Amino acid sequence: MNAAAIAPANTTGATGESADRIAELRTRINSIDEQIIRLWRERASLSQEVGSVRVAAGGTRLMLSREREILEQFKAELGEDGTQLALLILRAGRGRL
Repeated sequence: MNAAAIAPANTTGATGESADRIAELRTRINSIDEQIIRLWRERASLSQEVGSVRVAAGGTRLMLSREREILEQFKAELGEDGTQLALLILRAGRGRL
């Protein structure tokens, strides 16, 4: 077996400066992902609190007009993928319907 056959594969598909740039970009992506996760959890917690306060005040846990507003905003900003993202975000805060 030759050395090329047993050498580890270059997982970035790049060498030199481009590999360094890819590593920098991935570091930034990882940082953004951490922020998204933190914000996701914070938003879900706040949404759950809103539902609890609404119920304690004699209202319903959910406000469908508010959910439609959020869905429309995400769709306007991100297209159809935005709708799917908004549905996941809403479910994280209120649970499955």
